[in-house]
Order: sequence, then C-alpha cells, then structure tokens
Amino acid sequence: VQLQASGGGLAQAGGSLRLSCAASGRTLSNYAMGWFRQAPGKEQVFVAGITWNSGNTYYADSVKGRFTISRDNAKNTVYLQMNSLKPEDTAVYYCAARRGPAYFTAPPDYAYWGQGTLVTVSS
Repeated sequence: VQLQASGGGLAQAGGSLRLSCAASGRTLSNYAMGWFRQAPGKEQVFVAGITWNSGNTYYADSVKGRFTISRDNAKNTVYLQMNSLKPEDTAVYYCAARRGPAYFTAPPDYAYWGQGTLVTVSS
C-alpha cells in the first residue's frame, strides 16, 4: 500500500490543521493506522492510532484532548484533526499502516509509511 500525507503547513499557537493520509494500491479497511511525528533533533514518536474499523483510538498523552484521528475507509483516507496547536507540536508528521485490526505504538510495527508532512506552529 502506498501512503500520501498532506495538509501540513504553518499555524499559529491555538490554531488548527487537518492532516490527511490517502492510500492507494490496497484498501485501507484491512489496515490499522497510526500517525507519528519527528521534531528536529528528536526521535520519531507515536501520536495517535486507530483500528481498522474505527472501533478504537489511542493517543499520546501530549496530544490527548486536542488531536482526533479518524478514517473513511470508503475514501481510503485517514485524518488527523489537530486543534489547540502548540509550538511543541512542530514536527514532520508521518502516517503509517500495518495489516491487521490493531494499532501499535512503535514505528517498527508498521510496514508502510507516507512521506511526511511538515507542521510548524508559531508562538
């Protein structure tokens, strides 16, 4: 499956952005999905995950209550709605897919990755 992330850009603190991850080559309904991010000079970390049928979602503590992951399997697309953005949310955001129902929080558990989209939050 090929993944294409989009929607990044520049936002002010307190603002919102919505990231999209469009899949091609396979139907996303067979894959759990995750969003990760990597800030400059830091390791890649888990942000949010969603099961293949949207039955369960999970968030890193740093984004809980501000970010929402969702998916539209009919459109083969996963979203990350980011509200109340903070400067510390600045990072390259990656979507990832793993075949099967359950999401995991470690990057090696995902076989397919999008190219990343840059989010910059100014104070």
